[in-house]
Amino acid sequence: MRRTHDAAFKAKVALEAIKGEKTTAQLSSQYGVHPNQISKWKKRVLEQLPEIFNGKPKKADRTAEEIQAELYQQIGQLKVELDWLKKSLNSSGKGETNADRHNSSGHTGVPAMPDGETGPVQLVLPSTAG
Repeated sequence: MRRTHDAAFKAKVALEAIKGEKTTAQLSSQYGVHPNQISKWKKRVLEQLPEIFNGKPKKADRTAEEIQAELYQQIGQLKVELDWLKKSLNSSGKGETNADRHNSSGHTGVPAMPDGETGPVQLVLPSTAG
């Protein structure tokens, strides 16, 4: 069964190996890690150490505050767009909803009577009698 070690543990063991105060065999006995594993951790630390002083922070190293600020900005922008769309939709429909467009009988496509009146719609056609 394999054991997994967290980064802090690996760094601690690798740092002690770099110090050289104890042999790899002694560190192996002390921490219960195979000597080859300690050597790999030590090598990895020594290879990646110059990158710490590179001077250019990576994009992945952005702070949580920067990420949070960006997300709040996006939320604000989306709220503004949503409000604009709601206003635009209401002004194009002149405040009517789908329910307002139905007449009292529930049929669609027939305009509602003015002032809430109900009743049949009468069409008056001009007479063609002459």
